[in-house]
Amino acid sequence: MKEVFQELYHKYHHDVFQFLFYMVKDRSLAEDLVQEVYVKVLKSYDKFKGESTEKTWLFSIARHVAIDHFRKQKRKRKRIADSFDWQENGDMFRDEGKLPDEITIQNEDVKHMYNCLNKCTIDQQSVLILRYIQSLSIQETADILDWSVSKVKTTQHRAMKALKDFMLENGEGMESEAK
Repeated sequence: MKEVFQELYHKYHHDVFQFLFYMVKDRSLAEDLVQEVYVKVLKSYDKFKGESTEKTWLFSIARHVAIDHFRKQKRKRKRIADSFDWQENGDMFRDEGKLPDEITIQNEDVKHMYNCLNKCTIDQQSVLILRYIQSLSIQETADILDWSVSKVKTTQHRAMKALKDFMLENGEGMESEAK
């Protein structure tokens, strides 16, 4: 088992990290989530039936780990929001942060597209990241997401339209501010 685990880790850890990094946009959090993925791999490898590729199986686990993280964050934010006086303290939480330092994007169009990607739904982001950043096929993406090929195609089409709309909407706002 140790050899199999090491082989999986060496073959795919960079791809899994990159996928999680694009999902959570935080290097140290992505590293923590990668560890969580591989803990789940260790615990469940004996249940892997080989009905998909190991890479597909790993990305499926990584996606679920990311979704679990987002759910935990959402619950935590809700608890904090419910106990916080927004009227009195709301201004102190304005987000002025930028993209992570690790993402050195020179091209303004790519930076703009990356910002607009954040406005897409999690499902749309997952499809776009898997298809265009990870360069996976539609079938591999369907296997990872446990969807039909048709659903991946539909979500990809809607994601591309949403991304284009967000880019046009935000692009026009940027142009009018410059004038």
